[in-house]
Amino acid sequence: MALNDRKEISITKAAELIQSDTPPLLIDCREQHEHDLCRIEGAVLVPLSSFSGRAEALLQHIDQQALIYCHHGVRSLHAVEYLAQQGFHNTLSMQGGIDLWSLKIDSAIARY
Repeated sequence: MALNDRKEISITKAAELIQSDTPPLLIDCREQHEHDLCRIEGAVLVPLSSFSGRAEALLQHIDQQALIYCHHGVRSLHAVEYLAQQGFHNTLSMQGGIDLWSLKIDSAIARY
């Protein structure tokens, strides 16, 4: 899958998924210092710099749904592409990342 075949989800749809009866695994692919500043509750930190192997270990089966976010949505697209190459195709990147989440969904989350 190329990055131009984007598997992205809007902030609004992401919020709906997270609040649903069957929420996806929520992965924060930012670095530790960013996660320390702010995070979406319930997210598991798996920095993109050490994503290989660690992310796959979190996914219980090949079809498990995962929602990945970063600061603005670029690194999470790379994470989705990587997981697709490993056979995980039910992963989505959150468009706009935690920055847009803070603006549109939860203003209590700090922006940086």
